[in-house]
This record gives sequence, structure tokens and C-alpha cells, in this order.
Amino acid sequence: MKPHKLASYLGIFLFYIILLYSQALAFTPLKKDKFIYFQDEFYTIKDNDTLTDLAVKFKVGYEALLLANPGVDPWVPTPGTKIIIPKKILIPSDFILNKKTYILINLPEMKLYFFDRESFMTFPIGIGDEGRLLPLGGYYIARKKEKPFWFPPPSIRAEDPDLPEIVPPGPDNPMGEYALYLDRGLYALHGTNKPYSIGRRTTHGCIRLYPEDIKFLYNQVSLKTPVYVIYEPYKVALEGNILYLQAFPDIEKRIKNPFPYIIKKIEKLIPEGFTYRIDLLTVDKILENPDGLVHKIGILKKLE
Repeated sequence: MKPHKLASYLGIFLFYIILLYSQALAFTPLKKDKFIYFQDEFYTIKDNDTLTDLAVKFKVGYEALLLANPGVDPWVPTPGTKIIIPKKILIPSDFILNKKTYILINLPEMKLYFFDRESFMTFPIGIGDEGRLLPLGGYYIARKKEKPFWFPPPSIRAEDPDLPEIVPPGPDNPMGEYALYLDRGLYALHGTNKPYSIGRRTTHGCIRLYPEDIKFLYNQVSLKTPVYVIYEPYKVALEGNILYLQAFPDIEKRIKNPFPYIIKKIEKLIPEGFTYRIDLLTVDKILENPDGLVHKIGILKKLE
């Protein structure tokens, strides 16, 4: 093959790779009075599949995949089993702030939302393990670093005394290739050298993202971008005349009475002159086993 033809074919190949990558990491426009986005996908288990591998393949968090498919063995799933790839999301109106650009992190959902003007993106994340969640509240991006060094804090070195005081960039660095440092504490949004840890509670408070996701964010996010960390396992929305609920495990048992908590959220959505009816059995079933999927739970009714 002639060199110029080879170069031409390579150029076409790279073009499509870049196109596919950009489509995979594309912003979705926010629409007025729309709160349900995307659709769940389905996949049939093949020989040698594991849910750990499939979570990485489909860019969803590991725990999210487990929640959506209760009873499926994560390590030896039965070939031929049809599973749900959870993609559908519910964005409550209180997630959408009166700001042009900001990051919102919902810890129980293990998801990061990046809102930019009138559009958004979402990314699965790894979060702090038990007792080590990133504190709730407002932050901003104070510093950006490509190929960051890792300085293991005393708490981590106490668990592993063989760790060096400084870990340089490279395959052994758990921060990956990019880091966005927050203005308070020793916290950062960063990549990882262990993609299988995304969607799990594995950090000492930092937020981990898939390598390609943090690279995208690193190039998109400016210094001083606000970051809001929330704890919201129960998300509700009214779209049209349908009430929806998306529930995740209350991972730190912070909400003692979830049913009245959800009812209060619903009542804030009901416009004047209307009432609502919900399926109590459906809500009770969802709260008993939160699966992270979006469910219809009721309807809006006009007052007679």
C-alpha cells in the first residue's frame, strides 16, 4: 500500500475514533419541564462475562449495575441472562441551579453532574468508604494538575506503612492522570489506576472518575467552578401528569423515615388546583429494595 493511502486510511480511522469519543462524551440539552433523560439499555450475558467488567464496558458504576440486577451473580452470571444497563436518570428541579456552570455530586447515587449553561453531562464516580464521605456543602475548583503526585495522608499510611511519602505520576499512582483540587480539605476529583473501583465506596473522601471522564472534565472545567456535594438517595419529579421516583440505598442511614420524606418532596411539586394519587405498594416496594431505576409512582389529578 502506498504511504499516502495508508496515511489517508489512518486519518479516516482516527476521525471516527474521535467522533465516537465525542459522541460518548456529549452534552445533553436541558429542556423546560423535562426531568427524565436517557433510556435504560439491555444486555445478554455471554460466557466469561462479569458484572465488574460490564460496569467498565458500559461506563456505569459497579454498585448501580448490581442494584439494577438483583439476584444476578456478579462474578459468575448465567450466560443468556438478560440484564439492565441503568442509563435512565431523574434530575429533580432542585438540582438545576440558577448558575451558568457548576458541578453537583450526589453521594448516595455515586454520580457527578456537570451543568454547563443549558446542558449537562453525568459521570459515575467512586466515593469515600464508610465514615469517609466527602463532607456536604459548597466548594470550588481551586487548582488543576495534570500528572499529579500523590501524597498519601497519615490515615492511609497508617493502614499501609510500606507506602512511600510521595508517589510520582505513573501506573502506581491512584490519582490517575488528572486532578481537580477542591478549595477545602485534602479533597480532589481525580482519575484512577483502577477503573473497576468506579461506582464503589473505596476512597478516603476523594471522588474518582473513569480516566476518560476526568480527562474531559479537566479540559472543560475552569478554576473557581462551583462544586456542590449533596446527600439525596430519593429523587422525585413531576413530568407531564406523571410522578416519578428514583431511589438509591441510604448508604449512611441519614433519613430515618423515607416515606414521609418523599411525600414532602412530592407535595412541593404539586401545582395549585391539583392533587395527586400515588401507588403506595409500589413506593413501599421501592423503598424496601432501592434499585436506582426510574419508576412511575403516581399521577397528577385536577381538583373537582
